[in-house]
Amino acid sequence: MKVTKAEIVISAVSQKQYPGDMLPEIALAGRSNVGKSSFINKLINRKNLARTSSKPGKTQTLNFYRINDVFYFVDVPGYGYAKVSKSEKEKWGPMMEEYFQTRNTLKAVLLITDLRHEPTKDDLRMYDFLKFNDLEVIIVGTKLDKVPKSKRAQHIKRTKQTFQVAPEDIVIPFSSETGEGKEESWSIITKYLKS
Repeated sequence: MKVTKAEIVISAVSQKQYPGDMLPEIALAGRSNVGKSSFINKLINRKNLARTSSKPGKTQTLNFYRINDVFYFVDVPGYGYAKVSKSEKEKWGPMMEEYFQTRNTLKAVLLITDLRHEPTKDDLRMYDFLKFNDLEVIIVGTKLDKVPKSKRAQHIKRTKQTFQVAPEDIVIPFSSETGEGKEESWSIITKYLKS
């Protein structure tokens, strides 16, 4: 997809604030600092539409990015970061649950993980939660450029095994540095937008 228009429309904390135009949505979930913003920026060829931060736990709202007036990327708060206050974290849970369980326009969830490392307990919990709610899950393993070419197949296999991925689930190795996985990501996202 050639992106000619991309804008952040709203940072929402509840259903009342979600955009009402009923465009399809693709959500991004993942640990803090795993590269969700970099993933969005790479896909849409923008340096900093989605704010990247060296401080994990920065996204604390549901950020709706409207792309080409055709669909939204929805960046949800990162999980698994210890330095965010407990009360702050407790707010995220219901906010994310409400979104994932009630949003009819949500077509699929990109679960962003770090390909260099084995998926964490939090990653597995998120995957199980999404599957439990009958959501389409696409696992994106970022930081591909940091994995030696000779070990990539092994890392992808480990990710699939750790998640015990369902046969219909897709795992995309991705690098926001080199753009590897970008074409594949777009072709899969486009498929879900048409469904």
